[in-house]
Amino acid sequence: MSENQYDVTVIGGGPGGYVAAIRAAQLGLKVALVERENLGGVCLNWGCIPTKALLRNAEIVNLLGRGSEFGFSVSGLEVDFGAAVDRSRKVSERLVKGVGSLMRSNGIEVVEGAAVLRAPDTVEVALNAGGTRTLKSSHVILATGARARAIPGVTPDGERIFTYREAIVLRDLPASVVVVGAGPIGMEFAHVWSSYGADVTIVEMLPRVLPLEDEEVSKEVARALKRRRLKVLTSTRVEGIEASPSGVQVRVSNDQGAQTLTAERVLIAIGVRPNSEGLGLEKIGVRMDRGFIPVDDHMRTNVPGVYAIGDVTGKLALAHVASAMGIVAVETIAGAETMTLNYEMMPRCTYCQPQAASFGITEAQAVERGHQVKVGQFPFRPNGKALGLGDTDGFVKIVADSVSGEILGAHMVGPEVTELLPELVLARTWELTPEEIARTVHAHPTLSEALMEAAHGVFGKPIHI
Repeated sequence: MSENQYDVTVIGGGPGGYVAAIRAAQLGLKVALVERENLGGVCLNWGCIPTKALLRNAEIVNLLGRGSEFGFSVSGLEVDFGAAVDRSRKVSERLVKGVGSLMRSNGIEVVEGAAVLRAPDTVEVALNAGGTRTLKSSHVILATGARARAIPGVTPDGERIFTYREAIVLRDLPASVVVVGAGPIGMEFAHVWSSYGADVTIVEMLPRVLPLEDEEVSKEVARALKRRRLKVLTSTRVEGIEASPSGVQVRVSNDQGAQTLTAERVLIAIGVRPNSEGLGLEKIGVRMDRGFIPVDDHMRTNVPGVYAIGDVTGKLALAHVASAMGIVAVETIAGAETMTLNYEMMPRCTYCQPQAASFGITEAQAVERGHQVKVGQFPFRPNGKALGLGDTDGFVKIVADSVSGEILGAHMVGPEVTELLPELVLARTWELTPEEIARTVHAHPTLSEALMEAAHGVFGKPIHI
């Protein structure tokens, strides 16, 4: 092949794009990866990874505040939020460098610049260093991701009105902040800031926090927020936001009327919009739906040779889903064995305290769809490991079809449930039943015993309750 001829050109170096590039190289394909900013995309640079570092800091701060419970006292404790942010940036930078190393070790050429499709097999790159370069490619994978969605009429300024991208690098702790949106991003930032002492108010348009989770999970998280004295306004709409040198005024309304919330800053966390503009997609005939790019089960767009993965498809805006989509796309291109994805059964995690983790459908959704449902639920309060950790809020809930035994979904809230989730996802993927989970011996004492107990509970036979 010539220097500019490739089997696959991937546009976008986030967790979908760079994983696709690696898998393509493993399958013997010649690969170019075009990235206009930073390898790792939003996830590694401004999202998943730095937030988890901040959440770890918040966990330690909260634990130190419970010293008397564990038999120690802390006097003169000083916490430095700026240092926590600095640590999160170092964690992010380390992983980004690691992705760069993976590109080199897999023989993937990284082209730094902004890509435009001139034809289904032709990518023109406006190089960051200046000039342009044209890449010819048998297949193109669009992995351009998404960005924060704004409230109509409100423009984030990075000073008073933030999206996650500005918030993640903010070194000075806001004295007060209004978080608009009680989904995973909003809840995680609210948890971090409140742990360091900020006065946080959460505004959610829907009737409950984490509105896409099982209702019982939402209630458990809401109780935790109340104990920590965070203010939560659900079923509340933001009517407008005005910024001034001294702060922000957030006008909201609900059934009780209208009010204005005053704070130092506001975070808008109400979802994402696709990065599909300026790619030349209309010119080559790629079909779009409100900016998102529809794909089939193998990530193919309507234009032969052009694929799309990750957030830009509108399927499920999660990094691990983008990675899985990238692998399916490349295996399809290479003619390798692959498997299709069930997006409803993808794992979903929120890392506030208590953590929330789920996959599949809720109990209410299962009933609405006509399933005869059996539910097994087990609280963490009698779990020995949870008691030892001093973290006993929450439960494990398994929803199963009583006729087939099929697991329809699982919904958890409590200590480290994001780490417990894969066992249940694995069971569902390979069509194991709650009985087989219940019969699997789980080590004692572990948090995972709650999974086994919930599985027993599907048949009304939990051991320790």
